[in-house]
Amino acid sequence: MKLQRKSMLRASALGALVVSGALVLTACGSDDNTTNDSSASSKASAPAPGDVKCEGAKGKLLASGSSAQKNAVDVWVKNYMAACSGVEVNYKSSSSGEGIVAFNQGTVGFAGSDSALKPEQVEESKKICTGGQGINLPMVGGPIAIGFNVAGVDKLNLDAATIANIFNDKIKKWDDEAIKKLNPGVTLPGTAIQHFHRSEDSGTTENLGKYLKATAGDAWPHDPAKKWPAPGGLGASGSSGVASQVKAVDGAIGYFELSYAASQNIKTVDLNTGAGTPVKATGENASKAIAAAKIAGTGSDLALKLDYTTKAEGAYPIVLVTYEVVCDKGNKAETLPTVKSFLNYTASDAGQKILGENGYAPIPAEINAKVRETIGKLG
Repeated sequence: MKLQRKSMLRASALGALVVSGALVLTACGSDDNTTNDSSASSKASAPAPGDVKCEGAKGKLLASGSSAQKNAVDVWVKNYMAACSGVEVNYKSSSSGEGIVAFNQGTVGFAGSDSALKPEQVEESKKICTGGQGINLPMVGGPIAIGFNVAGVDKLNLDAATIANIFNDKIKKWDDEAIKKLNPGVTLPGTAIQHFHRSEDSGTTENLGKYLKATAGDAWPHDPAKKWPAPGGLGASGSSGVASQVKAVDGAIGYFELSYAASQNIKTVDLNTGAGTPVKATGENASKAIAAAKIAGTGSDLALKLDYTTKAEGAYPIVLVTYEVVCDKGNKAETLPTVKSFLNYTASDAGQKILGENGYAPIPAEINAKVRETIGKLG
């Protein structure tokens, strides 16, 4: 943990902002490639006896992908490996895109992604999933926080159009009239805005883009994509990199999973959605938005369709859902028992409880029941 903190501080100082490591699970395009230990910000909630069922698991399981769910996965891996002697889960936290590439190359047992497989990726997966194909299992939900660092400002309300204009390089000062209008009574300085985004392909970027495309109107003309589409701003590697820059720079704003804001004590924007009051970025408020999601996948695929335009009281709609990408059929015989065992734990009541303890949002019970059923049928 100390090594991880030191490395993150060095990265911030040098501007490299690349954190390397393992032992984490996939989530499409989040962040750091972290360490072999659980994050300091993750609350370790040890499973009760029987919550982890090793059931034939053995050897080493490799996984790769996004680190949006990193802080939860750190705890999952720690608990699972403590319960299943002789089993090693080694997850390379990089990006959703890299995880899916690794999955479709057959080098990992499963991948993590913050967005569902595209049709061409499903087609490619059939070369690896003998007699089957890649499917999406929603495992982690959570808010994408808009973090800010403005000296003297402790609370900030923004709406979708204003966020879009900031990240589109149209609003350049913190005392811009559009921001002042949303924050009556708040003294806003004339500090220049420095906006930070992900430098690599990222599911977090894509999910923020989906929200802005659905809600910001003409202020956000860009189609959702894993690659940052807007002009200006500075890129940083991973959510941890963006968070480190926001933490270090006065006048900064950026986006990352809520757990990174919590771990670095970064203030987050309250979102003006059109509800009675602006909505805070919390796991509970994200759950209220995710609860309205519909299953858009067919067969054993459980890809979800989220409603980014909700104005429900207390619903925070800038959310992502991390999928674990697996073969429905045709998994490698030597890793299948471990894949099923580990994912059964992450989808269990104990595994989902960890999400709420670490700034994430559990998958709604009705959807999670289908996830468990599907895991049991993997072949």
